[in-house]
Amino acid sequence: MLNSRIAAPLVALAAPLLLYGGALVSQYGFGLHPCEMCYWQRWPHQAAIVLALLALLLRRNDGAMRALTLLAAIAIAISGAIGIFHAGVEYGWWQGLTTCSSTGSGPVTLDSIMAAPIVRCDVPQWTLGPISLAGFNAIFSLAAAAFVLTLLRRRPTSVA
Repeated sequence: MLNSRIAAPLVALAAPLLLYGGALVSQYGFGLHPCEMCYWQRWPHQAAIVLALLALLLRRNDGAMRALTLLAAIAIAISGAIGIFHAGVEYGWWQGLTTCSSTGSGPVTLDSIMAAPIVRCDVPQWTLGPISLAGFNAIFSLAAAAFVLTLLRRRPTSVA
């Protein structure tokens, strides 16, 4: 049986690991090159992973564990908020970045610049029905953050 005391930090770790892992699989496994806003969505997930790991390492200190888990939930929600903004740009609801980004890596040479794909933030590379990857990140991130916050509100029941 899962200890209800550590359920929130476990979810706060699992959700960004899955979402960030999915982004990496879509990039390296399926060749979907991320735009600049895609990278913005990844940074809070990376922060949430570190915060949730710290929360689990400090689980003997209930206050520290809860505070770090709360910060992880906030980071997950921030990724979701960026996902909403990005999806809105893709749908044309508001203007996003005015520049395109490139995903080139390694030493910068003229050949590497010319070979790097240009990725627009206002054009989704993949959708399932009307929902893009940014939209899915928004949905799953905000739901995960809400779930972590719900778990944090619950107090563990004492066993007699």
